[in-house]
Amino acid sequence: MNFNFEIDTTWCLEQLLKDGRILERDKLLIQTRHRQKDQFKWHPLQWIAHFELVDQVQPQHKLTLQRLCEWLALKTQLQYYVIDPLKADVAALTQVMSQEYAFKNKILAVEVHPDQILIGTDQPFLDDWVKNLEKSLSPKKIVKVLLNPEQLQRYLIEYYQVSRAVNSSQYSGAYDRQSRGVESLLQLGDSQNPDANDQHIVKLVDWLLQFAFEQGASDIHLEPRAEKGRVRFRIDGVLHTIYNMPSNTLTAVISRIKILGRMNVAEKRRPQDGRLKTRTPKGQETELRLSTLPTAAGEKMVMRIFDPEVLVRSFQQLGFEGKLLEQWNAITKNSHGIILVTGPTGSGKTTTLYSSMKQLATEQLNVCTIEDPIEMIEPSFNQMQVNPAIDLHFADGVRALMRQDPDIIMVGEIRDQDTANMAIQAALTGHLVLSTLHTNDAPSSLTRLHDLGVQPFLTAATILGVLAQRLVRKLCSHCKEKREINAQEWEHLTYGYLVKMPAQVYHAKGCEHCRHTGYKGRVGIYEFMPVSLETKQKISANLNLDELRAHAKKEGVEPLRIAGARKVLEGVTTLEEVLRVVPLS
Repeated sequence: MNFNFEIDTTWCLEQLLKDGRILERDKLLIQTRHRQKDQFKWHPLQWIAHFELVDQVQPQHKLTLQRLCEWLALKTQLQYYVIDPLKADVAALTQVMSQEYAFKNKILAVEVHPDQILIGTDQPFLDDWVKNLEKSLSPKKIVKVLLNPEQLQRYLIEYYQVSRAVNSSQYSGAYDRQSRGVESLLQLGDSQNPDANDQHIVKLVDWLLQFAFEQGASDIHLEPRAEKGRVRFRIDGVLHTIYNMPSNTLTAVISRIKILGRMNVAEKRRPQDGRLKTRTPKGQETELRLSTLPTAAGEKMVMRIFDPEVLVRSFQQLGFEGKLLEQWNAITKNSHGIILVTGPTGSGKTTTLYSSMKQLATEQLNVCTIEDPIEMIEPSFNQMQVNPAIDLHFADGVRALMRQDPDIIMVGEIRDQDTANMAIQAALTGHLVLSTLHTNDAPSSLTRLHDLGVQPFLTAATILGVLAQRLVRKLCSHCKEKREINAQEWEHLTYGYLVKMPAQVYHAKGCEHCRHTGYKGRVGIYEFMPVSLETKQKISANLNLDELRAHAKKEGVEPLRIAGARKVLEGVTTLEEVLRVVPLS
């Protein structure tokens, strides 16, 4: 083959035909089809993928853009590189070459190492730029890799836009003193910091939010440091570092978000809460809950992103199935009593409660909530927020709601004796109460109420059931692989219960679909303890926690670890993930 030429549609079709990937009629079809105006800029592989031809080597597959890229990489003996934006050091990558040079040659640095730099392209035979870069980047070696043209086009623009926004914000003309918390040394020659309304900061915030939505993040952490501020996303329960930027730029980003959230921008000494509404790339309206915290290095912010699809999820989508689904449907149809959902922060309690109430909320029922804060606005609920500044606490809220002729009351959290007593009072007077507790398992929530000062006979009279839950990461369906099971770990997980050990289980491998983590998405695992007549008698007898757990086991209640073991058997998650998440006591 002749080198240093630009591949076109004709060359690609000839090579695909030669390799037996397409038929002659496929080639003629594409050659005789006229492109629309917006399709003239498409890469040849994008144009061919547009026709969704059958791959003649593997007829069960179509020639998607990805398969065509893999074919071209094999054909040209280049590595096919898939960009993972979560692992990209954008600041370092954009320093390799100027934006003008990158755009002119349609190339992008994708990895920077001490001895070599990986440069991505979608034109494998054009290499004039290689010699120029080798001279300027010597002694580092240049390694050419093949990129998906869609990824190249997107990140070529995005990386340089973000980098330019960060760099430009360093030289904006506004002042922002006291952005540092401690040891803030006044440097008279370096007093200009970016303003929250600067156009570069506005662009940076827009990119940050859209990128978080696209990656499926549940939280955005903006963390100040002495020299470089850090941006991290929580995805599937795990934090990933996204970007490191100058501290004064991060301060301006936080100030911009505070403006959007209608918070006091000047107040940096006290924690603040706020919320803002925006739209995802799919056009869905979503809410973000904002929280700031003064730290030694400056003001830190965490943004909690609420998934707009949470309220329309069915119980099956949450992981309820079989016996649990029947029990939960039955218990939520009661007209009075207390249903508790328990687990640590981030275990999906709010999602379970909102989904349950959404399915219960009909025109015939008055559903009211008292929350701290209101997590998501739902028109079918009457939602109220606690406000300690005016002495409006959970107990006061429940007391007020009881005069509003409610059918169902959701109390955000039972955290003190007053709230617990008011919830019990509401249940005894004919209301269905749903609430949460922070305990490790279902039986311990009953003893937790007793610790708060609730009389055991009142607990027995009002509690209908307790649901303990955790979220475990789901295995990526594209790359999960079977392996031999670790018998010791399995016995440790299922100790005391008869759960047959499988010969093999799935483990996390990692691919481009799951960002090379092996996991994609999360699913709930549950321990449901219905309060039967016999259980009520045990509660009234004020049994200790170990005795309650033994009784629950006798009644067929399976703990979280056994629910997790069943998810491992089904190939939904891994043994390691369940052991990481669930309590084994």
